[in-house]
Amino acid sequence: MRDTGIAGAGDKRPGVVYRSAKTLRERWREPAAMGVGMTEKAYRVCPLCEATCGLELTLDTGRITAARGDRADVFSRGFVCPKGAALGQLDNDPDRIRRPLLRTATGHREVGWEEAFAAVEAGLTSVIDRHGRQAVATYLGNPNVHTLAGGLYAGALAKAVGSTQVYSASTVDQMPKHVSSGLLFGDPLAIPVPDLDRTDYLLMLGANPVESNGSLCTAADFPGKLKALRRRGGRLVVVDPRRTRTAALADRHLPIRPGADAYLLAALVHTLFAEELTAPGPHLTGAEDVRRLVEPFPPEAVADACGIPAESIKDLARELAAAPTAAVYARIGTSTVEFGTLASWLVDVLNALTGNLDRPGGAMFPLAARRRRGTGRGRGFTTGRWHSRVRGLPEIKGELPAVTLAEEITTPGEGQVRALITVAGNPVLSTPGGHRLDEALTGLDFMVSVDPYLNETTRHAHVVLPPPPPGRSPHFDLAFGDLAIRNTARWSPAPLPPEDGEPDECRILSRLTMIAAGHGAAAAANPYALDDTVIAGVLAKAVADPSSPVHGRDPAELAAALHGDSGSERQVDLMLRLGAYGDGFGADPDGLTLARLIAAPHGIDLGPLEPRLPEVLRTPSGTVELCPAPLAADLDRLRAALAERRDGLVLVGRRHLRSNNSWLHNLPALTRGSNRCTLHVHPADAAALGLADGGSALVSSRTGELTAPVEITEDVMPGVVSLPHGWGHDRPGTRLRTAADDPGVNVNRLTDPDALDPLSGTAVLNGVPVRVRPAPGSAPATVPVSAVEAAAEPALTSAQAG
Repeated sequence: MRDTGIAGAGDKRPGVVYRSAKTLRERWREPAAMGVGMTEKAYRVCPLCEATCGLELTLDTGRITAARGDRADVFSRGFVCPKGAALGQLDNDPDRIRRPLLRTATGHREVGWEEAFAAVEAGLTSVIDRHGRQAVATYLGNPNVHTLAGGLYAGALAKAVGSTQVYSASTVDQMPKHVSSGLLFGDPLAIPVPDLDRTDYLLMLGANPVESNGSLCTAADFPGKLKALRRRGGRLVVVDPRRTRTAALADRHLPIRPGADAYLLAALVHTLFAEELTAPGPHLTGAEDVRRLVEPFPPEAVADACGIPAESIKDLARELAAAPTAAVYARIGTSTVEFGTLASWLVDVLNALTGNLDRPGGAMFPLAARRRRGTGRGRGFTTGRWHSRVRGLPEIKGELPAVTLAEEITTPGEGQVRALITVAGNPVLSTPGGHRLDEALTGLDFMVSVDPYLNETTRHAHVVLPPPPPGRSPHFDLAFGDLAIRNTARWSPAPLPPEDGEPDECRILSRLTMIAAGHGAAAAANPYALDDTVIAGVLAKAVADPSSPVHGRDPAELAAALHGDSGSERQVDLMLRLGAYGDGFGADPDGLTLARLIAAPHGIDLGPLEPRLPEVLRTPSGTVELCPAPLAADLDRLRAALAERRDGLVLVGRRHLRSNNSWLHNLPALTRGSNRCTLHVHPADAAALGLADGGSALVSSRTGELTAPVEITEDVMPGVVSLPHGWGHDRPGTRLRTAADDPGVNVNRLTDPDALDPLSGTAVLNGVPVRVRPAPGSAPATVPVSAVEAAAEPALTSAQAG
């Protein structure tokens, strides 16, 4: 590993044998006060969103009593948001499950761990023996990518079940980006991120990182980085149907008709070609095919569909091409729509055609500490290797669309889902048609959930296995290093020891995986049996690879040299040592190991992003294939939809800084201020519909209806209404007292499980046609229509004109 010369790397101490992680852990816990009520400080990475901020925790008598930003953290430099500051409250939540639960006729009761695992083995074995492995489904929730256990074992669990019935939160979130990246670069995990610290121009669509802290772009203090961009003379342009807190920071905000992002992006590409503004870099093929395909989408043809004037679109393309460096970044607002994969693809086509793909200041590929460098070629990426039983929906990246799970449970026939494993997921609230899934879960023969709460989904589980809280869990990031705007490595030992008899989440998931594979007895006898098998397999491949630093060595000798007191720690050490910055088991004495990370409680800075093409590619051609056939074919659907009428109200979601999907509504510290489940309506629409601020509206769609409190605001464009995602905590049988006090309404009563982006299987959550009217008994509007229109029209015109 190269010597970065950056503080935080840590030095080896004389006399310390770097063999076991245990001997170094005390460096992470420092006395902060002496005497009665002595407290300690500990450091860990926040697991509550993608920003992965370093935290300094105050510990007192076995509890986290305070959390603040770790100013010495090499990545976040002291930044923290309200979620991270509430980590102690999450750890100490009285509603958090501490012992396994077994469902009985009168409700759930606490049992011991051995009894719980025995019940899991009996329940799964019974279903598999009677109906086969295809009758067992797995659902993996979003929090899995925020934990070490989820990163190491969730995928292995799904594989061990041996069923194609695998689902996750990805198909209600980011799957379009995985598909477009897979088709362009050959690897669905090769996702370019904006080089925020060096770019001169940032075009952002459907993203609100000031409140979300970033998504598929890991950047601590995203707001500060956007402000720094403008301070150094750069420009920020935000395209969004809402005037979000991010849009309020921008040089220019362009409101856009929800779901029209692919039209805007296609018109930008068209303009680059038409005005000869392209400057593509090397390693690209298919540019001329793209030119031909975007011919039907000049700015004049898409302006009405977008709600953005043609000249504004052309100006945007010219600015993008003229900037010294630039990056286009788009997120969930452009993913969870009917053309989400096309929009995700066109983002990187723009980055490539302007010469900003894989260069400093543009869109770049991180190199995580656990990753090895590639060869620049591969087999490419395909989808549809199998299809769902009922609707025939194609597999995407090893899973099926989450919107089809309910019908797979309720539709009789061979392969009907009769058992379900959920890990850190709440699809009853987070997926379209969740109320149907809620009903479907009651008919399962068996269900087991790994989750710390009895929520709207896990209340149906026959067995609930609760993981320890973050304060009692170690952490190493296995997901967001692939998306970070700077390469770093950080290890967080558990700040607090486990409770008596409490297994950590890694042990829970590894044992569940072994049970699912039919090896429950082996897991009971050796809690690290799965880890030993994984390590042996990785080392066998490494020693047989001529390009590996351990080529030809003895796998058993290498396995014995691994550091760590648990199987998960040994796996992390293996990844680091074989990774791009690793010591290669002695090949590079200054290289990265788990021991070195443990000795650096604030992390190790591995440097800024560097160009990685063509090494990052896995395409058969060894190039960025700008015009993959599935995307080219889908443009016909986009062109056909251009002629459709677009009138009436449409619904979009929104993010809150104090919230993260359905996770955190049970913490009092995070349910204050603007974190409210209200329907945002523009004043002009409110007046026309007779809605009053603070009154109630009845909102209906093709699939359902709900009543929500109205909040009138000019922060949403006319023709658009907005409800946040993840609410609706009003079902019986849960143990979420704070959330139940203010349950909100579930927006997925309005979203359609039949509506999805066909290339990625992703649910359409934004741009949903709705009807809105005053709820019976609600107070009438008091603002005259003429006055509201007079006030609203100039603001919209100014924003559109830029």
